[in-house]
Amino acid sequence: MQKVLITAGASGIGRAMAAGFAASGADVWVVDSDADALAACPDTWRRDCLDVTDESAIAGLFARLQAEWGGLDVLCANAGIAGPTALIEDQPLDGFRACVSVNLDGAFLFTRAAAPLMKRACRGAIVYTSSTAGLFGYPNRAPYSAAKWAVNGLMKTAAMELGPFGIRANAICPGAVEGPRMEGVLEREAAAKGTTRDAIYRGYASGTSMRTFVQAEDIANMAVFLASDAARHVSGQIIAVDGHTENPDPKA
Repeated sequence: MQKVLITAGASGIGRAMAAGFAASGADVWVVDSDADALAACPDTWRRDCLDVTDESAIAGLFARLQAEWGGLDVLCANAGIAGPTALIEDQPLDGFRACVSVNLDGAFLFTRAAAPLMKRACRGAIVYTSSTAGLFGYPNRAPYSAAKWAVNGLMKTAAMELGPFGIRANAICPGAVEGPRMEGVLEREAAAKGTTRDAIYRGYASGTSMRTFVQAEDIANMAVFLASDAARHVSGQIIAVDGHTENPDPKA
């Protein structure tokens, strides 16, 4: 039975991942900064409320994880925030740093904590939630795009360093995912461009060859696959689940 730790696992993509792994028979441990969302998760999931950039909290979490589980098979480094929406010259430094901290520092800190456990077992899988913003530059989203490019670099390095120990690392790049978080992005981009939310929505959808948004479950299905024996020789890969993004600049 797999033991799976998921950051930002109480809502959105993370919750879909947790549900997907639980349905496959895995033991699931979710961490999130939203106490209310955690409380609404199934009682069969282990749950912890913490900030993914808090080193001491992460150390405490892994001490308890080691005591209760004895190891870790899968880490889904999923936590992230959208960051400010503005032209580069209008981006606040504190907003830039906060976006990079959650998206990149959080992924790094959890990888650093998980690696020794997986090395001792000579097996494991790390799945990073990146973004199609990590495949293209993205107007008005410099902090987010920069952070996700960096997540892809972290993943590549983790795959190289940990591969000799039987540990695989891959990154999933979601496109536009239906849900509350994307709704916030649509509203902010509409305000920044002086247009409507619906116009931005249509721009995102028309920028894919399949002309559609994706669902959180689509990302979860890929995570479960990448952590499975069916993907035992898939490592160091950046895999888009996005309906094939053609145009990284949605037209309003």
